[in-house]
Amino acid sequence: MSPMARIALEPHATPPDLIRNFCIIAHIDHGKSTLADRMLQITGVVDPRAMRAQYLDRMDIERERGITIKSQAVRMPWEVDEITYCLNMIDTPGHVDFTYEVSRSLAACEGAVLLVDAAQGIEAQTLANLYLAMENDLAIIPVLNKIDLPAAQPEKYAEELAKLIGCQPEDCLKVSGKSGIGVEPLLNKIVRDLPAPVGDPDAPARAMIFDSVYDTYRGVVTYVRVVDGNLNPRERILMMSTKATHELLEIGVISPEPVVCKGLGVGEVGYLITGVKDVRQSRVGDTVTNASKPGAEDLGGYSDPKPMVFSGLYPIDGSDYPDLRDALDRLKLNDAALIYEPETSVALGFGFRVGFLGMLHLEIVRERLEREFDLDLISTLPNVVYEVYLDDGKVITVTNPSEFPAGKVGDIKEPVVRATILAPSEFIGAVMELCQARRGTLLGMDYLSEERVEMRYTLPLAEIVFDFFDALKSKTRGYASLDYEPAGDQVADLVKVDILLQGEAVDAFSSIVHKDKAYAYGLMMVSKLRELIPRQNFEVPIQAAIGARIIARETIRAMRKDVLAKCYGGDISRKRKLLEKQKVGKKRMKMVGRVEVPQEAFIAALSNDAASGGDRTKK
Repeated sequence: MSPMARIALEPHATPPDLIRNFCIIAHIDHGKSTLADRMLQITGVVDPRAMRAQYLDRMDIERERGITIKSQAVRMPWEVDEITYCLNMIDTPGHVDFTYEVSRSLAACEGAVLLVDAAQGIEAQTLANLYLAMENDLAIIPVLNKIDLPAAQPEKYAEELAKLIGCQPEDCLKVSGKSGIGVEPLLNKIVRDLPAPVGDPDAPARAMIFDSVYDTYRGVVTYVRVVDGNLNPRERILMMSTKATHELLEIGVISPEPVVCKGLGVGEVGYLITGVKDVRQSRVGDTVTNASKPGAEDLGGYSDPKPMVFSGLYPIDGSDYPDLRDALDRLKLNDAALIYEPETSVALGFGFRVGFLGMLHLEIVRERLEREFDLDLISTLPNVVYEVYLDDGKVITVTNPSEFPAGKVGDIKEPVVRATILAPSEFIGAVMELCQARRGTLLGMDYLSEERVEMRYTLPLAEIVFDFFDALKSKTRGYASLDYEPAGDQVADLVKVDILLQGEAVDAFSSIVHKDKAYAYGLMMVSKLRELIPRQNFEVPIQAAIGARIIARETIRAMRKDVLAKCYGGDISRKRKLLEKQKVGKKRMKMVGRVEVPQEAFIAALSNDAASGGDRTKK
């Protein structure tokens, strides 16, 4: 190995002009992880015997579903013209719910590989990620993947991609992540076309935290990108936002397993271990500096994530509440977009109100809590945040229907999103029909090519968090793709539907819905509860109400003892007397009796996959 090659592989000794930091961005299932696998193989950082598909996807859920949930950074050597360069690659998620992970990865890079499936073409999330990369002033390398598929149309989609980015169709590289075709030219192009990181090696150390994980034995492992100066083992570091100081016990790089090194210099990406067990002391987006010679100002970085969907998470066994709190604390370190606060419910006991970026995010978080922390949870129906304006000028923020104020209210504002839908042009009518049914407003429409159209809508967030994506896929035979971003609030005609059991409102079953859909929601809930709640010794009315007005009703019939069994004939008046006596007893029982709703009924009625008879959470 040449002296230059040895320098490139030793962290801290690598000159910034030999470093290239880049990430791979694409729509879901366009082959990011497979391309990353081939890069790991070709650069030789993974032994062929240890190689497996989706090497960087560490979680069981990622491997089972074939999706990337968490960004992974890896350091690879690559030789061009007998000079060995150090490539820091970050493999990012492709689903709309994990855009925040992508934005953090972009903040740590100078360039991005924009990957497009040569059989499917540009999709909604491809556009969203491209705009994110352009906002961060990243150099973009357009790449068409899966060119060896029989259905691939690389020439057609190269023209689309060139038109979008402003380059020539021949500038789009054609690769196959599966077979390795074109991966070496791509690595050469990354070295030649992406800029080297820029920073002052003599300035006080400043490094940006772009990710962190929790290790049971070693505590918090923080992933950083060094911008200025250098970080060395055994020195004291300062977290600039929390002002907490720690000793650096270990410093290293991921290649793709952790490798301990002597330090990190300008432009390098690596990990820090301080032995800290408190997960709140390592905030994503914070700046790390030297405690004895701190930097003048922090690096800024990216904005905090804004939760789009709220749902309550409750342990089925109330004694698991402290375990759930600890589990959420630890999971927040792995998932910086998670926001939660304690809440109580009359029906479900103690739990947490948790904010998510979308329905897939909710499903993944719940599954991780159940698997990694061995908890049995119930998640309530998801809802969005409303702003309720009272007649006296007060504004109340409502994240839970139980917080909705009683009495007369003025305006109610609901969040809206700007949605981008890409679909084949033959499905324009079906997409428009769906969006109008969900109270959507068409903003504009552009043809990317003769067969593909981009449609832009504003839609209420409450209308798309459940089954909008499923309905869109079924109406377009699976060809449409969706991306959305927050677009402010709008005044809407919303009402709170209460569910009454024997005249008493049950807070857990309440929901805020549009006035036109209130009757359908009320009918659905009372019908479902009639099946779920066991029969009592007295008749139980189940009602759906808006304020004092009842809009739907079902009745659970009373269990009755056959009081006429002992009558073998005789006068009818004797039978009537016994029936009247039973009727009086039932009436008295109804006055003093209470309806006990079993836990199973709450779980069945409130769990988010029971909202429309099917699993609404799948994306």
